[in-house]
Order: sequence, then C-alpha cells, then structure tokens
Amino acid sequence: MNTETRSPVMLYTEHTPNPESIKFVSNKMLYRGTADFKTEELAREWSPLATALYEFPYVKSVYICNNFVTITKELNYDWTDIMLKLKTFIKSYIEEEGGIINEGFAEAMAAIEAEQRQNYSYSSDDAEIVQRIQELIETYVKPSVEMDGGNIEFKSYENGIVTVIMQGSCSGCPSSTVTLKAGIEGMLKRMIPDIQEVVAEMG
Repeated sequence: MNTETRSPVMLYTEHTPNPESIKFVSNKMLYRGTADFKTEELAREWSPLATALYEFPYVKSVYICNNFVTITKELNYDWTDIMLKLKTFIKSYIEEEGGIINEGFAEAMAAIEAEQRQNYSYSSDDAEIVQRIQELIETYVKPSVEMDGGNIEFKSYENGIVTVIMQGSCSGCPSSTVTLKAGIEGMLKRMIPDIQEVVAEMG
C-alpha cells in the first residue's frame, strides 16, 4: 500500500517590472532551465503546461524557469480579473502532476542556439572579449533578471556593440530598457572598456 504523502503545493504571485507580466512561484521545481514560449505553436510542440495556459484567451506568452511560470497577458485584460483564475489553474495543474516540458526540449533548443551561434560574427581577436561578456552576463546579470521573471542571453558582439536577447517578463517590458542601459551596459563598459553600447532584441 502506497502511504506516500505528497507535500502540498504552495503558489504565490510576484509582480515583475513589466506591468503585463506576473510571476507565479511554486514550492516545487517545474523545469531546470529556461523555456520561453512566445507562440502557441512552440508550446504545443514542447510544453503541456504552456499549451494548457494558452487555452486562456488572455495569455499572450508563457515562460517557465526553475520553480516559476511568468505569464504575460494580452493588453486588453486586467490582472485583477484574471490573476486568481490563473493561480488556481496552475496550482491544480502542479498538484495533479501534469506534464511541464516534453523530453528533448533542452536538446532541441541547444541545437537551434548552436546553429545561431555559427552565424555570430566576431573575429578571433574578439573571442576573448566575447568569453568575458558571456561570463559577466551569466554571473552577474542572469540571476537578477531571473528574480524579475525573465531571462537574458548573449547574442553577438561586433565593433564594440553587444547584442543580447531578452526573454520572459523582460521581453517588451518598458523598464527593461532602463535596466539594460543603466545597469547592464554600465557594468559591462566598466569591466570591458572596448564595449561602446549594449542593445537588446526581444526573444
């Protein structure tokens, strides 16, 4: 007889700097890594949870990372009307141990990224700078961006300009531009004087 008792699922919400995005934080690990579902098509291919969330008309995008889900809503809805419905749904879904991310997702995304990396243009002289930029982003920038329900990835470096990709709550967030310019650009310029500017693409 199975007497295993499952610990209760706790779920709370956290506001992010993006007024259109809210973080739903669980006491359970959902997915070790980052999974950004900007489209329903991608969700249907790789994530039962994201697919289920897209059934709600007010869900614009879903971002899953570690123990939280960041949902970005459509503009013509108000969080006061929809937040509790989403919270209840996610809590039940986790309690019922529904599928989160399909097997093979990380590998598929890594393959796409590797392909994109081949298109990165930087000379061998810049290789050392690129490595330092990536280390600084991983060590100092990513953890704080994750706290806000988002993610940042290095994309390219050319002629002193660093291009990064913003995901999750950071994508399309008005304050992410400020964060980028005041925080990230400032730090990278201090650490690596060759850098002139940091620009962002929305993931």
